[in-house]
Amino acid sequence: MGDTLGGKYEVRATGFPVGLGSHVHYARKLDARLAFLLMGQQSVKAVEMGSGTALAEVFGSGAHDEIFYNKSRGYYHKTNRAGGTTGGMTNGQDLVVRVTMKPISTLATPLASVNMKTRKSEKADFERSDICAVPAGSVIGEALVAYGLADAFLEKFGGDSMTEIRRNYEGYLKQIRA
Repeated sequence: MGDTLGGKYEVRATGFPVGLGSHVHYARKLDARLAFLLMGQQSVKAVEMGSGTALAEVFGSGAHDEIFYNKSRGYYHKTNRAGGTTGGMTNGQDLVVRVTMKPISTLATPLASVNMKTRKSEKADFERSDICAVPAGSVIGEALVAYGLADAFLEKFGGDSMTEIRRNYEGYLKQIRA
């Protein structure tokens, strides 16, 4: 009793075209941008794309998403271990981001601490009553992912009006389907 919990939440985004982000510059890679945004969220200690850390425990044949082609569907993957990005860019699959949050540090049964003025041991203060921030954190995480995707979308298709953005986007879709 008197303890707190951490946990994980997952954000999924669907319907994005191939090519948002960059394979050229490290700071424009979509997965790096999303990790940057999410790691800035309070209590976040890890961000995974797709299968994430589980990929360290399998061989390459079980880690990568094979590419297939058929005339009606075009290029596609049967698996989504990469979480919707390849080389820092969207690959047309669902974007899957998993975030790990640590437990809240202010416990109803306080941990040992040190008084900054006296430098003597004392118990930490109890300041709040919630036991888990993951449900609230997931709402913030969803907004951060949406922001990151919107930023990448406007970077690729942007313009001075919604009409221009839509024209750029629709033109791109025609181009990649040809």
